[in-house]
Amino acid sequence: MKSPLLSLPGAVPAEGRDEGVAAHYGDLFREQRTLADGTGFVDLSHHGVITVTGDDRLSWLHLLLTQHVSDLPPGQATEALILSANGHIEHALYLVDDGETVWAHVEPGTRAELVGYLESMKFFYRVEVADRTEDFAVVHLPAGSVAEAPEGVVVRETAYGRDLFLPRADLESFAGTHGPAAGILAYEALRVEAHRPRLGFETDHRTIPHELGLIPGAVHLQKGCYRGQETVARVQNLGKPPRRLVFLHLDGSEVLLPGHGTPVRLAADGAEGRQLGFVTSSARHHELGPIALALVKRNVPVDAALVVGTTAAAQETVVEP
Repeated sequence: MKSPLLSLPGAVPAEGRDEGVAAHYGDLFREQRTLADGTGFVDLSHHGVITVTGDDRLSWLHLLLTQHVSDLPPGQATEALILSANGHIEHALYLVDDGETVWAHVEPGTRAELVGYLESMKFFYRVEVADRTEDFAVVHLPAGSVAEAPEGVVVRETAYGRDLFLPRADLESFAGTHGPAAGILAYEALRVEAHRPRLGFETDHRTIPHELGLIPGAVHLQKGCYRGQETVARVQNLGKPPRRLVFLHLDGSEVLLPGHGTPVRLAADGAEGRQLGFVTSSARHHELGPIALALVKRNVPVDAALVVGTTAAAQETVVEP
């Protein structure tokens, strides 16, 4: 869906997975500083919005998700995953229950497959699953924002800010009273700085939760009864994940940022050395300069100097080896 906020002054459309919203509104670093200061908002209306209603909604979701949600209090935000039978991450849900309905927003391009899976798992449970993306849009208020959410709007509050499930018809009026708007590139730069993984960027077809540090944030270790739980328990109790997430400070003299999938190697081996991982996300930060997240092999020394493509990189540990 194309956001009506692309008509705001200076809006430059995002591309790729974030198509449909603004990459920026003319000043990337100013927009980042605005968000870091706790003002403005981010248009995330390209995210899918899914609801689950019915008396069994929490107990039913508890059986499917990696998170403990059977007793989730109204208004308490959480996040959860759906794994494959082999424990690989397939879906990520950012959800809250309002006392009658579970609201979740999900990555662009994933809602149809997710709804199909949830529908296939209803069986005799008293639940109804609905894709509400055409009716509701997600907007993000940064941490520290004192802006008030419109009356009646469902809010998901986290340490990183508040996600609002806003009626899509109200997007333009919301922008007029809660600006300035910040683009998705500013939001992404702060996400990378905070080491927060994103489905489809930090994940591939074989990613398991331990590799990204998603335990305990999105995976509850004291619950069972979900697909892929055996892999989670085995890695937690008996072994280590094959890869680990790292944060990279990149050489600021390079003009271009490394794209998703750019090889990571030991600096001592040079640009033709053995590949040890790949870049998952990169951004230009208003204070840190060029930064990135990458997945590397677990046995890469935590103090090793790295090279990303031909760009020198220093690593910070996100997931311990």
